[in-house]
Amino acid sequence: MILIECPYCGPRDETEYHYGGQAHVAYPADPHALSDREWAQYLFYRENRKGLFAERWSHSGGCRRWFNAVRDTVSYEIKAVYKAGEPQPDLAALANPAAAAPANATAPATATAPSTASEGAAK
Repeated sequence: MILIECPYCGPRDETEYHYGGQAHVAYPADPHALSDREWAQYLFYRENRKGLFAERWSHSGGCRRWFNAVRDTVSYEIKAVYKAGEPQPDLAALANPAAAAPANATAPATATAPSTASEGAAK
């Protein structure tokens, strides 16, 4: 069972949600000007990526709002959730969080110099 974090309600069971397809698919500016082939491309052709993928989800059993989630299609792990209309997180940073962290964040702690003369004399 998967817990999905609704950005409005918090974590809930996956049975409360409905999948809405690929996120960030722009609606055509002038759909009447599209050929049948272009319209079919818009309606039916989506990425089928292995790995991190931005998806739309509806919390149909809760607040009934739409939001986006970045999910790993291999492990089903949800890496990020964000409200509809917000920019998509950097997929490369989500795929490798250690590379996105500052260099000193993973460095081991180092000893510091004594702050007073009495501490130095005690050593």
